[in-house]
Amino acid sequence: MRRTPEPYLWLLFSGGGVVAALVLPVLVLLFGVLMPLGVVDWPTAGHLGALVGNVVVRVVLLVVVVLCLFHAAHRIRFTSEELLGIARFDPIIAVLCYGGAIAGGVIAATLMV
Repeated sequence: MRRTPEPYLWLLFSGGGVVAALVLPVLVLLFGVLMPLGVVDWPTAGHLGALVGNVVVRVVLLVVVVLCLFHAAHRIRFTSEELLGIARFDPIIAVLCYGGAIAGGVIAATLMV
C-alpha cells in the first residue's frame, strides 16, 4: 500500500480551521472593534513587548500562523482545482500552495526569533 501525505495535510487543514475559528475572531473583535471604539484600552508598546518577549507566547503565535497558512493553502488548492477545473495539475498546485505555506511558516519563525 502506497503512503501519501494526504492524511497529514488534512490534519493540518482541520487544525488550522479550528484555530482560525477560535482565535482569529477574538483578535478581530479586540483589535478591529473594541479598541478602536475605546471600549478596551490600546496596549502600550511596553506591554506588547513584554507579552511577545515570552517564549511560550511566541511559540503559540507561530503555531497559530502556521496552522492558518496550511488551512488557507489547502482551501486554495481544492477550491482552485474544483472551480477552475484544473485538477490535472494537482501536483503542481499542491507544491505551490503548501510550499507557500511552508515559506510563510519559515518567515514567521524567522520573525519570531
